[in-house]
Amino acid sequence: MPVGSYYPGQGTLIEEKYLEGKAEGEARGEAKGESTLILRVLEKHAVEIPEAIRERITSCTDLDTLMLWFDRSLTATTAEDLFAEDEDGQAEGNQNQTSA
Repeated sequence: MPVGSYYPGQGTLIEEKYLEGKAEGEARGEAKGESTLILRVLEKHAVEIPEAIRERITSCTDLDTLMLWFDRSLTATTAEDLFAEDEDGQAEGNQNQTSA
């Protein structure tokens, strides 16, 4: 039996805005979780994390960028390794302030 929405304004603009805000909050929460994992991996590998880089990581809301940085954190020897250039010579993570 499918679960329906019992929100009083079901199918209205009010419900759409409510659900939109809920999705944005979930995306922010997921980004915060990813940034926490990146910092934890770096700390466990005894990588020094300057405050500017910590801020860059924690303020990023782009999940693709965060996943790239997480992958790089697994082998990083410096915090700057997260922001290495890709094969095209373009720095990754320039979209780190993009919101969902």
